[in-house]
Amino acid sequence: MAHAAPASGARSTTARRSPDVFSPQVHTAARYGIPVVLGLVYGYWAAANRRGGGEITGWNILFGFVTALAFIVLCIAVATFAPKLKRELHSLVKSAFAGAAIGFLYSQTGESVLRSTALGVVVTAGIFAVFFYRYYTREDAEGNRIR
Repeated sequence: MAHAAPASGARSTTARRSPDVFSPQVHTAARYGIPVVLGLVYGYWAAANRRGGGEITGWNILFGFVTALAFIVLCIAVATFAPKLKRELHSLVKSAFAGAAIGFLYSQTGESVLRSTALGVVVTAGIFAVFFYRYYTREDAEGNRIR
């Protein structure tokens, strides 16, 4: 079956988006459920790094839960407020969070602060490049999606 082309040759102004197969309740649950699960894994990982194969103590468990709580709060804050920023800052905030998280995990192994910082900066730079490219190719300068 043939379809008619636009009469004026102009492109359609409506943006094409993939269909949304999940309900709003699933999106709300995922908005908070994913950071909680990631935070619990991150807290366990940090506590295990700090423990270094030794025995599990109450302070180690407390450290894991406090680390998990801090990660969850920061992750939700970044996910909530970063999209409201311009694409450059949006990319920087998300990549800085990831770099700081990796640097902190590495610092719990007993390595020096300089090595932990260097690893965090390298991770931040790599993730910033990927996020900036993604937002630069899918948003205009005002932050509106173009695809």
